Amino acid sequence: MPELPEVETMRRGVLPIIGSRIVAAQRTPCKKRPIEIRPRIDRLNRRVVDQKIVAVDRLGKRVVIVVENGDRILFEPRMTGLVLIESPPSEEHLRFELILKSRQVDRLLFWDRRGLGKICCLNEDEFFQLKHGGTLGPDALEITADQLRENMRSSKQPIKVALLDQKKVLGVGNLYASEILHLCGIDPRARCDRLIRRQWDSIHDQMIRVLREAIKYEGSTLSDGTYRNALNDPGEYQNHHRVYDRESDDCPSCGNGKIVRIVQAQRSTFFCPKCQKKR
Repeated sequence: MPELPEVETMRRGVLPIIGSRIVAAQRTPCKKRPIEIRPRIDRLNRRVVDQKIVAVDRLGKRVVIVVENGDRILFEPRMTGLVLIESPPSEEHLRFELILKSRQVDRLLFWDRRGLGKICCLNEDEFFQLKHGGTLGPDALEITADQLRENMRSSKQPIKVALLDQKKVLGVGNLYASEILHLCGIDPRARCDRLIRRQWDSIHDQMIRVLREAIKYEGSTLSDGTYRNALNDPGEYQNHHRVYDRESDDCPSCGNGKIVRIVQAQRSTFFCPKCQKKR
């Protein structure tokens, strides 16, 4: 968390910065652990100051700011990071800001409660290598059903764990993997190499459905309240979760089972044992 829907919501929320010029990039005073910023702030400023922002893109779970010289500033929220253009949830966890010259927005902020997020600046070649060098898979909203199946079908991993592998498919995280598999009626413990084509097609279809629906509701703000959109407002998709964080609730699909929680790869998985049976 944040996952693809939350990061896409952040991206859309900061679109008003397009056309702005960068006046300065700076760490903000923060007594918490410093986040990783590459290159150093002085070198970052030499590369981006007075550059015009020409686009705001997304790479998986990263917000990508594109400037006119071709450099990209990547914001990777990780567990608790937020990219904002309004006042942050708290000043003490504000880590970084771009000061902008603009009629609409005067700064872009990066806030991170746990300090696990990262910021880096890449040139065009470095960004191309990151995107196409084999460490990141196809985006979850762009991958085809055949690509998804080909990337995972020989794995002996449980399907829920495989969906979290960013080399196989980019952007799906723990929350949405549980939601996707529930709609497919697939046990999250089922091994990838034992799934049939019909199941792969279903996983692909429901992945697109769930992610688009979550984007429509601007992502999920969980009980800790950490995730906020670019205007510091909560998302609403948590009100539409079918299984995630609903342990012991009645199954909304079959009505006969109770949602259970198990741990896979040190992450919580939620599913209904009645309608998500191994086959």
